[in-house]
Amino acid sequence: MPGGEILFEFVQLGNQMRVAAVDSASGTEIVVIAPISATRTQMQQLALAKLRKKLGAAQPAATQRLF
Repeated sequence: MPGGEILFEFVQLGNQMRVAAVDSASGTEIVVIAPISATRTQMQQLALAKLRKKLGAAQPAATQRLF
């Protein structure tokens, strides 16, 4: 994700908004459902946080320094 582009897709489903976020470098996609009353920025921040978490979990854990 560093230096990569993140694509967002917004689809209204009744009183909810389906927000998809895709990391263009890896093709990893996540989806969140947000209330229609949330701002676009809030929806993007939520989707981006979930995408970052998913990408972070996909990477191997860093070795812990013992001293």
